[in-house]
Amino acid sequence: MTSSTNSAANASQPLHIAFGVDTNYFLGMGVAMVSVLENNRGQALIFHVLTPSISDENAARLRQLETRYGTEIKVHIIDPSIFDEFAVFPSFSQYSAAIFSRLLIAGTLQGVADKVLYLDADIVCQGSVTELMAIDIDDVVVAAVGDVGSIAEKQIASLQLSHQRYFNSGVLYINVDKWMASDVWHGAVKAILGASKKFSFPDQDALNIVLDGRVKIVPPKFNWMYDLFGETSSGKKIAKEALFIHFVGRLKPWHNWCCNPENQLFLKYKAISPWADAVLYPPKNYKEIRMYSQGLRKSGRQLQGWLWYAKFVLSKFSSK
Repeated sequence: MTSSTNSAANASQPLHIAFGVDTNYFLGMGVAMVSVLENNRGQALIFHVLTPSISDENAARLRQLETRYGTEIKVHIIDPSIFDEFAVFPSFSQYSAAIFSRLLIAGTLQGVADKVLYLDADIVCQGSVTELMAIDIDDVVVAAVGDVGSIAEKQIASLQLSHQRYFNSGVLYINVDKWMASDVWHGAVKAILGASKKFSFPDQDALNIVLDGRVKIVPPKFNWMYDLFGETSSGKKIAKEALFIHFVGRLKPWHNWCCNPENQLFLKYKAISPWADAVLYPPKNYKEIRMYSQGLRKSGRQLQGWLWYAKFVLSKFSSK
């Protein structure tokens, strides 16, 4: 990308960044791109978007980003026939193609990039990617941040991970050739579809099984997980040293029912993005209405909270 601070070294070594999204996540992805671009004006960047389809509106917004930042964004439409070989699995129809998108990145970019950074669409960048690019992944398939706490312990036991580490797949720094040599794509899809019971986090769980012992665990700042709903009442702030903030959980910063002020980081970049005029998403079902009610009460807005609780009750019973 063009910038007055470009160095010759960075310009000759662009960082390839990939996303896998469907139509519901273009807003989040677009803001994530802007946050990376704003904080890395001296770094050449090439973005890749793997998606089943793209609207004319979102395509136009991506072109605006290219023009504004002098960057390159390549859209790769996922050919549904790539999944035909897995149709023999009875559970195949239970999953949308979107959950497999991150598994296709290395195959799509082999011969184009040696390394690629995969990001979930619910991520915001607040720093330079220079330190991440310096991570040595020559002898591993990916670098990722380990999950901690009860969820990680449960998944390690449930998935029988011999190396006793469970990583979050929201940020993956991928060694493309090693991924392809290990046939991660087929291994992960077969792990998902062949499981005796449905995985809690399908593609993430499958990657942990297939890549057990072949992952470099990196510091949390490279995938700093923050639960907007869970932290509404705690007042916990986003760590300033975090490079990528990953808004995990059901509540996303593009929901208009988010009561946690830490969503302002996302809104700051949305305001300067081609999606600035995009409407934030309202609660779409009674479960989200209930979460909004709880969030309001957690943040001290009791009256509003109870009013929305009444809406939750009405919505729940009217949906039956």
